[in-house]
Amino acid sequence: MKTVLMVAEKPSLAQSIAKILSRGNMSSRKGLNGVCSVHEYTGSFVGQSAHFKMTSVCGHVMTLDFIGKYNSWDKVDPAELFSKAPTEKKEANPKLTMVKFLQVEGRGCDCIVLWLDCDKEGENICFEVLDAVVPVMNKPRGTERTIYRAKFSSITDTDICNAMNHLGEPNRNEALSVDARQELDLRIGCAFTRFQTKYFQGKYGNLDSSLISFGPCQTPTLGFCVERHDKIQSFKPETYWVLQAKVNPEKESSLTLDWDRVRVFDREVAQMFLNITKMAKEAKVESVSKKEKVKQRPLALNTVEMLRVASAALGMGPQHAMQIAERLYTQGYISYPRTETTHYPENFDLKGCLRQQANNPYWAETVKALLSEGLNRPRKGHDAGDHPPITPMRAATEAELGGDGWRLYEYITRHFIATVSADCKYLQTTISFSIGPECFTCIGKVVTSPGFTEIMPWHSIPLEESLPQCEKGDLFPIGEIKLLEKQTSPPDYLTEAELITLMEKHGIGTDASIPVHINNICQRNYVTVESGRRLKPTNLGIVLVHGYYKIDAELVLPTIRSAVEKQLNLIALGKANYHQVLEHTLDIFKRKFHYFVDSIAGMDELMEVSFSPLAATGKPLSRCGKCHRFMKYIQAKPSRLHCSHCDDTYSLPQNGTIKLYKELRCPLDDFELVLWSSGSRGKSYPLCPYCYNHPPFRDMKKGMGCNECTHPTCQHSLSMLGIGQCVECENGVLVLDSTSGPKWKMACNKCNVIVHFFENAHKVRVSPETCDLCDAALVDVDFNKAKSPLPGDETQHSGCVFCDPVFQDLVELKHAAMRHPMHRGGQGKRQGRGRGKGRRPGGRLNPKKPKDKMAALAAYFV
Repeated sequence: MKTVLMVAEKPSLAQSIAKILSRGNMSSRKGLNGVCSVHEYTGSFVGQSAHFKMTSVCGHVMTLDFIGKYNSWDKVDPAELFSKAPTEKKEANPKLTMVKFLQVEGRGCDCIVLWLDCDKEGENICFEVLDAVVPVMNKPRGTERTIYRAKFSSITDTDICNAMNHLGEPNRNEALSVDARQELDLRIGCAFTRFQTKYFQGKYGNLDSSLISFGPCQTPTLGFCVERHDKIQSFKPETYWVLQAKVNPEKESSLTLDWDRVRVFDREVAQMFLNITKMAKEAKVESVSKKEKVKQRPLALNTVEMLRVASAALGMGPQHAMQIAERLYTQGYISYPRTETTHYPENFDLKGCLRQQANNPYWAETVKALLSEGLNRPRKGHDAGDHPPITPMRAATEAELGGDGWRLYEYITRHFIATVSADCKYLQTTISFSIGPECFTCIGKVVTSPGFTEIMPWHSIPLEESLPQCEKGDLFPIGEIKLLEKQTSPPDYLTEAELITLMEKHGIGTDASIPVHINNICQRNYVTVESGRRLKPTNLGIVLVHGYYKIDAELVLPTIRSAVEKQLNLIALGKANYHQVLEHTLDIFKRKFHYFVDSIAGMDELMEVSFSPLAATGKPLSRCGKCHRFMKYIQAKPSRLHCSHCDDTYSLPQNGTIKLYKELRCPLDDFELVLWSSGSRGKSYPLCPYCYNHPPFRDMKKGMGCNECTHPTCQHSLSMLGIGQCVECENGVLVLDSTSGPKWKMACNKCNVIVHFFENAHKVRVSPETCDLCDAALVDVDFNKAKSPLPGDETQHSGCVFCDPVFQDLVELKHAAMRHPMHRGGQGKRQGRGRGKGRRPGGRLNPKKPKDKMAALAAYFV
């Protein structure tokens, strides 16, 4: 019996596919990494009985990055990143140990079936999975085929079974095009970002952006927003005049006529026309025309149109809308949401999809009428050769999906029903009048067949004032003729929907990456999202774009990126060489980078006008250990300390508050300590600004506070305040927060675990003695007499937080409320307390089961 490994892109997808293929007759178990399940069943594969194992990855298995030293901003010239800096594939999420998990499940398998999403990124992940699994699979006999690719567009029984019966092969060229895009974006983006971030953050203190990033797609996206801003700023309103006439077909009714000249910009000319027309007493009907017109039903829905509508009509940001669409897809409610196609293939089961919607109270009547009268063939759209248009694949209710999920699903469903509905038909009547020598017109519309507008009422023909029955030569009395003075108005800021249209038109990004680029310019503080989801550039965004235009307009114009995208598509089609495209594009941008560096003064001149220098920013906080003058605390992102006398800048932990720590000084460099805190429910720890940026000991890394410092005698260090190994993470140590009283706590110096203990204690101190059972440091606790929880009116007790029965009821484990999970830098292995005779580094919580964290939690904190 063959063993077949099948891999999907997400755990929920794997479960759905396995359930369909096994007809629900499967067993499930958790995989090695605890995140991805493995679903097993027996069946038939290419004519032989087989044991199937269906599992998944969690998106990309690997990510591209520079090797070791080239990730240091301080040690590497950004120019080296274009060619000299070697890259390597690293696990995208090391905590998931995805490669090891795939190898464990793939070992001994005979075949592999790849159920990754059917787009270029999915093809790329196929080869990441193959790189991990193929070396441990059973070797094929002769020319026996062992690698298969499933192509599908929805999670329905029909589509999944059809994909299983028509397995193909993964596309190496499409995977290579993704590799090329990743490498280009990494090298170009990192080089420009590192240079301009260091250059400008070293000069200006109120930029309010932790990263001044550049991206080959992100920057042209910002360019569109700033271009519209510039048009608004340079707009000069002009006054114009409009002649408005009203006629009275009947005694109590009036009809407003539109002037055929529309408007004039000369007041005297406008006054002349007014005087001429005022001489007439009646308006004469010159012609009456009636014409049947059609408003076409929409084309089938693709990704870009879905994102446009989600932003403009549903008020959802593109990235949020894409996340919801992906969730609806993995749950089987809609087809694959990443597609450029607006044309249904000839064999698409439109009637079957429509029949699914026959019982929904919102559109049941419309659907039943279509099924009985017959569907209209959808309009012929664009076939991009990827996936069918976005279509509802099964019925859903508002209670099932809720909130934004339902609103997006409802739109997708209404759009689909509209594509197979009739066109909207209406009768348009146009009456032309003459008043003296001037011509006026009036238009009326009457719907004769609503068609698709019944299901999409927002597209319906608006009700207008009814036109009178008249014939050529009829005369109507004039009710009023007046001159209206108006002004031309500036364009508004770009909406997300308009920006998506521009990006699609100019080939910036793909249907999958467009939401990411828009989200990036918002996250980087380059634009803000105003009411109506309009994108207003910030000072920083405006200055950056103007600076690029001043130095090299091609850095911000869409032309060069559009050309690169075309080259990447040629790689995907097998019509261009991967290495040649990569080398040629990097050479172009390397030249541009050198010119940008040489010309940076041009952008700096613009920065000087909008931003303040470091020395003039911030408020005095703590003393410098070199000159003993006050350094200024700059709160704007990235928050940092700046000594204007020494002209030195010291980075700080982000996403928290900083205050002076009791005017205490570091024994190593005499800098005043500061206290970082993420809030009352979070962590806090002191740090020396100099040590934080220049690690004093070999086992320390940049970005470590006093709670990770291995100084043997400093009262604030890990050596003096460390208590024991963290109960959850591998390398963390629980450290007493000596500022937390009277609500005392200790916090892990690596993860967000917090242990609350000894509330209302007067003093808590870490003892030099250690616990005989677990090697953790003992603590000495002094309670207030009135609030002491100790037996027999005692107020003092010394013992182990983890093992002492007196302390066990006074300890409570929690997780810190972080403002951002990556609240600081400085990763890496750390030793434990590092002091005290006979103490092992990082005392174990449970010596009998040192690796069983959950058992430890149950034993001590439940």
